[in-house]
Amino acid sequence: MKDGFIRLAAATPAVKVADCGHNVAQISKMIFEAAEHGAAAIVFPELAITGVTCGDLIRERALMAAAQEELRKLMEETQDADILCIVGMPVPYMGKVYDCAAVFKNGELLALPAKKNVTDRAFSPAKGCETIDFCGFTVPMGENIVMVCDSDPDFSIGVEISEDMWAVDAPAANLCKAGATVIMNAAGTSEIIGQADYRKLLASAFSGRTLSAYVYANSGFGESTTDFIFSGHRFVCENSSLVTEGELFTNGITYGDIDVEKLVQERRRDNFWEEDFSGEITYVPFGYDYDTFENFEIDRFIDPHPFTPADPATLAARCSTILSMQANGLAKRLAHIGTKTAVLGLSGGLDSTLALLVTVKAFDSIGLDRKGIKTYSMPCFGTTSRTKSNAQTLAEALGVSFKEIPILKAVKQHFEDIGHDMETLDVTYENSQARERTQLIMDIANMENGIVIGTGDLSELALGWATYNGDHMSMYAVNGAIPKTLVRHLVKYIADTTAEIKDVLYDILDTPVSPELLPPKDGEISQKTEDLVGPYELHDFFIYNVLRYSFAPEKIYHMALKAFDGVYDSETIKKWLRTFYRRFFTQQFKRSCLPDGPKIGNVGVSPRGDLRMPSDASFKVWMDAVDKL
Repeated sequence: MKDGFIRLAAATPAVKVADCGHNVAQISKMIFEAAEHGAAAIVFPELAITGVTCGDLIRERALMAAAQEELRKLMEETQDADILCIVGMPVPYMGKVYDCAAVFKNGELLALPAKKNVTDRAFSPAKGCETIDFCGFTVPMGENIVMVCDSDPDFSIGVEISEDMWAVDAPAANLCKAGATVIMNAAGTSEIIGQADYRKLLASAFSGRTLSAYVYANSGFGESTTDFIFSGHRFVCENSSLVTEGELFTNGITYGDIDVEKLVQERRRDNFWEEDFSGEITYVPFGYDYDTFENFEIDRFIDPHPFTPADPATLAARCSTILSMQANGLAKRLAHIGTKTAVLGLSGGLDSTLALLVTVKAFDSIGLDRKGIKTYSMPCFGTTSRTKSNAQTLAEALGVSFKEIPILKAVKQHFEDIGHDMETLDVTYENSQARERTQLIMDIANMENGIVIGTGDLSELALGWATYNGDHMSMYAVNGAIPKTLVRHLVKYIADTTAEIKDVLYDILDTPVSPELLPPKDGEISQKTEDLVGPYELHDFFIYNVLRYSFAPEKIYHMALKAFDGVYDSETIKKWLRTFYRRFFTQQFKRSCLPDGPKIGNVGVSPRGDLRMPSDASFKVWMDAVDKL
């Protein structure tokens, strides 16, 4: 695999019922086409060599003999195609006939997975697995067979046949429990209204439940229309999502690029994933030439904004749910403590704005007076009139308490006390302001018998872009699981649904992200966060793929190149990826002592429920990998 991705193919050839020679000729062409297209494996429909609509003709010795002879020819013709092939055909054995899929590669027959839940009276159901001689090869035939790539066992394939996917005890469940990351279904079901959607629902739900990929190839044009119509339905699902789908009532090949590494990482995260499959499992190895996929390039959408759905309706619903989760978490904490007061520093920036909006929602939900929300603007060296004005305007519009407490005098006194030169604009100069603000609101919270609401977001915490024991600390952190790109959408959602504060929220959204700790230039913000640590949309992309899937730097880099094609060049992505890893590792000590806050999604940095990481871990391995890009 390249960066954990692999291309799979579902094919529907134009068949002639009972004309094995014609059918194999079509299959052979498709095998070479798929191999040339970079596919690692291809699945054809049920009984593709004979046609699925043969009926009782399947029992005819002449037809079964022709199918075997044509399979021999097919394997011989395609022995130079470096692709795993799964082709449906009948297999006679010990007085019975089984509905099987011939699995072969480079001219060698590897296995004959058989259908378990048969609907055609011509076939017997698979029961167990035994070794048989077929077409000059000794192979396993029956159920519970998993094909394992010898160079990368994470890529393992199980085969289902048609209606097996509909069964209560679908064979693919055992195959996935036994390690299969990909299920390929050689199908032959007829088409009726609504059937296609139901198939996709079954396959996508199964792939989500088993953390797998599901590749489906159905019979199509050329099958008998005596009683039924076949649509050639082809699709690929991965972990509950439809990756690609062919057009109904067409023959051809549908490709899907699957992220096998992502599936495996998901399984490793889930403690419930146990190998508790029933029965014996037969593992069959297969492999590829070393350079077969050397020039493979992903043909798949990589979402540049994984935290925010692209569909507006889905995004709006997501925002509504997240705001409720944040507010409910805070409301429970307020009720538990028995306080009616919340204190927060209101800077006029995005994070403190979201924290205030969540706090208002929490107070409203449990019937507390909004005046119990005490907000404070604490201007100092870097504060601009724009942010200060927006903070006051928002507070007044929401009906919460607002007060301005300038901290310039206190910080200057502090500098004098510790002997720091005010002209030295270093980390002490910046952090002293953040700590003075935190000291103020902490002491006010004590005075008011309230709690301090934390404003920092997930992106800042992942990068360590917070002052230790300054804005890093609070009594309940409502934004700690919200990445910066999502903070913006949450604020915009409220702006678009709350007319009385829309204007001020849009001005806050238009304000550059800044800690405002350095003096402004000509009255404008001089310290822009994204100029210093990098674009948040890039960092949120890195955060998601590092924390959610533990992907290697090389893979994240290549994914970012595709996701941000035309937005950032390779050197820019590499520069900020390096910055991300350096900051992510060196700033863990700040995350090791974070305050409580609600878990929102699958990605978080809480030391209690999400990220368990030592503060003194070396980042050499990751930095070396980035430097080699």
